Amino acid sequence: MSDFRVIPSIEQLRQRDAMRTLETRYGRAALVDALRAETAALRDHLGAGNVAAVTTGEAIDTIERGAATRLRASMRPSLTGVINATGVIIHTNLGRAPLSRAAAARIAAIATGYTNLEYDLARGTRGRRDAHATHLLTRLTGAGAAVVVNNNAAATMLLLAALANGREVLISRGELVEIGGGFRVPDVMAQSGAILREVGTTNRTRIADFAAAISDRTALILRVHPSNFRIEGFTERPSLADLVSLGRRFNVPIAEDLGSGWFGWPDRADLPRPLADEPIVSDSIEAGADLVSFSGDKLLGGPQAGIIAGRAEAIARIARHPLMRALRVDKLTYAALEATLEAHAIGRREEVPVIRMLGLSVAEIGARADALAASLAANGWHARVIDGVSTIGGGSAPGAELPTRLVQLERDGLSADQIEERLRSSDPPVIARIQDDHVVLDLRTVLPEQDKILANL
Repeated sequence: MSDFRVIPSIEQLRQRDAMRTLETRYGRAALVDALRAETAALRDHLGAGNVAAVTTGEAIDTIERGAATRLRASMRPSLTGVINATGVIIHTNLGRAPLSRAAAARIAAIATGYTNLEYDLARGTRGRRDAHATHLLTRLTGAGAAVVVNNNAAATMLLLAALANGREVLISRGELVEIGGGFRVPDVMAQSGAILREVGTTNRTRIADFAAAISDRTALILRVHPSNFRIEGFTERPSLADLVSLGRRFNVPIAEDLGSGWFGWPDRADLPRPLADEPIVSDSIEAGADLVSFSGDKLLGGPQAGIIAGRAEAIARIARHPLMRALRVDKLTYAALEATLEAHAIGRREEVPVIRMLGLSVAEIGARADALAASLAANGWHARVIDGVSTIGGGSAPGAELPTRLVQLERDGLSADQIEERLRSSDPPVIARIQDDHVVLDLRTVLPEQDKILANL
């Protein structure tokens, strides 16, 4: 029969130096729970004969190790940083756009104190939350006003709820897209209270189709950029200019859901041009769209947000709508968004990681890849550098590819799946991709300071 007297009491265990250190880090209640659980587990093992007789010292070591492991596992955050070596720049599953250092610093500065989120410093009275970031958004887009909500689906729903509740919204049948997570444009429109009126066909919609559908029930014409798919072949789609002209003729506003929030390339002649078909926000405003909506965390390169920009009167109606309170953003989102917009406004767009990654040349990536491959080879890996392509992702520029250089990895005794799993289990996790039965790393999406971490895999 096992002798349970070798197991100290919970209080005796708590007084040990190692446990006091754990208690300081995790708290008394969590430590006691862990010690009780490990003590009970050891008693069960001893009682069942699964563990040979132990000394008091062995029992203490077993319980302390188990308690430390249990506490680390129970308190480990579910959200953690990873290294994106997939080559997908706006990776939805990995949090889309990484923030710039300036945006992260702005968040830290704002988060640790009070702010003027809803306080008018000039008047000394209550202010409006939706005033923040508007001066930068109007400068960058050319719009008369702008508001910010928590994502672009919310922006579209709020826009429709404020301007078309109970009335018809005309949209081309070929633009009734489904975005990530199963959210469909018709469903978003239905929740807004607007009545969907499809015009044209899946592959061909003419301006005459819109003209024929306009009636006294028409509140809005909605144009949706097909940012996550492409229809090719026998196709036709009215230009924004044609829709604006039609809207002016019948006094019907034109709204455009742009999706990605592309502000255009920095002024560098040597950059690749994978986004030739991606609409630029300011171009849509200049073409006469009454309202445009777009994301903050895609090609704009900022935090998750949905932005509506356009004519001041329409924006004012949207800002007054009751849904605005439910969909508004907090001070941290405004902080990150303003810092990101500043980089665009002052001509430092390449400080925004997404813009920098888009602009990396094959030569720049290749030099880093060669250095990484040499380091990995010294650590027992079979690593070689090959040609490949990166993608933009995030529902932006479907089919667009960027040439890159990839580090192809092999390890004796390990399959590609096993290597990929090993990388995912590292600290920090490394997310790679398997191509032609080989694991490859694309440094386009790896932050430069993370190269040293990869070199020590």
